[in-house]
Amino acid sequence: MAEKKEKTFEAEENIDTVQEEQVAEDIKQEDAGKQETKTESISLKELEEKMAATNEKYLRLSAEFDNYRKRTIKEKAELIKNAGEEVLNKILPVVDNFERALASIEQSDDVAALRQGVELIYNSFKDFLTQNGVKEIACVNTDFNTDEQEAVTKIPAPTPELKGKVVDCIQKGYTLNGKVMRFAKVVVGE
Repeated sequence: MAEKKEKTFEAEENIDTVQEEQVAEDIKQEDAGKQETKTESISLKELEEKMAATNEKYLRLSAEFDNYRKRTIKEKAELIKNAGEEVLNKILPVVDNFERALASIEQSDDVAALRQGVELIYNSFKDFLTQNGVKEIACVNTDFNTDEQEAVTKIPAPTPELKGKVVDCIQKGYTLNGKVMRFAKVVVGE
């Protein structure tokens, strides 16, 4: 019987040991679960902070871009509004010369002097255009070029070498820095 008691006692000890091990394991699992939850909550907090920081950076960048866009639109509007100011300032002396010529026409009877004065004004105006990149398109006695010239009419060529060439220029054409501003209106010989 003593052996039975010992076996029962050993069995009870084994059960107690197993239960203790089970309890210890359960505690470990609970601690691990708490740590995972703690880790998850820490990483979740970190992620929320990172998202908030990224969102703030995005909002600042968006605001900066919007300000840049508004500023460039304003600058373009001012540039368009005042673009011709420099050119107009340079043309004012030519207008002054025309006013002087008109005043002297009323007082003078010398037609040759008046003609010379108007030619001087014309030459100064042509120089002004040249300085600003405006060039006249040469057209009379040249081959007809549709890139620079517009044929108004065709007439029989006065000489055989003028066939397909410009016989007369009705309205001069001009280029600005190599780009056609106004096409020359010409008469072409056929």
